[in-house]
Amino acid sequence: MTVITMSRKELARLQTLVDLADGRMPVEDAAALMGTGRRQAYRLLRAFRTEGADGLISRRRGRPSNRAHGSVFRGTVLSLVRAHYADFGPTLAAEKLAELHGMPIGVETLRQWMVAEGLWVKRRDRGKRVHQPRSCRDCLGELVQVDGCEHHWFEDRGPPCTLLVFVDDATSRLMHLRFAPSESAFAYFQAAREYLETHGKPIAFYSDKHSVFRLAKTDAAGGDGMTQFGRAMHELNIDILCANAPQAKGRVERAHKTLQDRLVKELRLAGISDPERGNAWLPDFMAAYNARFGKPARVAKDQHRPLAPQDNLGDSFAWRVERTVTYALTVQYDRVMFLLEPNEVTRALPRQKVTVYDFPDGRVEVRCQGRSLPYRTFDRITRATQGDVVENKRLTEALEFCQVLQAQMPPKTRSSRAPRRTAQPNHMFGVT
Repeated sequence: MTVITMSRKELARLQTLVDLADGRMPVEDAAALMGTGRRQAYRLLRAFRTEGADGLISRRRGRPSNRAHGSVFRGTVLSLVRAHYADFGPTLAAEKLAELHGMPIGVETLRQWMVAEGLWVKRRDRGKRVHQPRSCRDCLGELVQVDGCEHHWFEDRGPPCTLLVFVDDATSRLMHLRFAPSESAFAYFQAAREYLETHGKPIAFYSDKHSVFRLAKTDAAGGDGMTQFGRAMHELNIDILCANAPQAKGRVERAHKTLQDRLVKELRLAGISDPERGNAWLPDFMAAYNARFGKPARVAKDQHRPLAPQDNLGDSFAWRVERTVTYALTVQYDRVMFLLEPNEVTRALPRQKVTVYDFPDGRVEVRCQGRSLPYRTFDRITRATQGDVVENKRLTEALEFCQVLQAQMPPKTRSSRAPRRTAQPNHMFGVT
């Protein structure tokens, strides 16, 4: 008995050619089913009648590809990888081979070659990463683990929210808890400020690589490589350490599991169903939790430092961005235009940098060299474009906005070939 190995495509063609050879199907329908042209259908039918099912098997099966690299090319590539890129991954190695040696090669091809030569290990064949335990810190406040946990804390009585958790590494005590809508910078601003006002400044916070704590690009945010939260901690002389794996901050991760069980049930028994009441009740829960699960530190010394007189928590925990003042004495921030009041200070600021302070309570200040500048915001609701209908009571603000835009327009965009026609404001904005 002869065994013929055929692909799924060839098996489908075999059934179609049987029907075609028996006259049960016209050539046009057979060609459409096989995805070939009329002439190719006749060729396949002729091969089927002459050789049977063997005539449908591709003659290229088992032969090397016409585009396959030769043995000399493969040996040269592997020798370069051994000499220069032994610890490189296939993707980076392929980039360097094409960039520095002029030898372009597909990433998957190079990966297969490196696996065959023992230069690369497949992910499924790698051993599991070992996370060995470390000793906890000696003193309270030496290292505080910080993390956020989104969960249905109020079950079906309220919406899901995030619980920000601060756990001391030396004692496993809950230092601070706060419900927040999400794990955002302003939420951490508020939680960290409450922590510092209650306990003082710890030596370091230990967190994951959330974008609140760490920037993926060092040239972002003005080139200092710091997030807004990192800048605030730097001003307060508090270090931020980021863990490479969840196992590295196991105390706060284990605390999440305990809180998702105990805290949810305690909230249910207390009849609390909203974050506001929950934040007011959390200190009582922390006291009971720490009495049961907290442990004494090896060294009875509190490393928290009191807040210094120069520590301005209000300014530190504010979102700060630099903006350039235009010649019209305007500043753009968060899709809002701030019109600086003309005075002896602001008139010297065009093309100069100012700092916008966005506070968690919603206040916004524009400062230059530590001095707050008076301003008024332009209501973008009153923006008017040509053809818009503007009421008489809004006409002044609409015209003022148009004048600001005209002042900001570069001189090159203004035509000098003919004098501009000055349209009547009432006609321009459809006011009757």
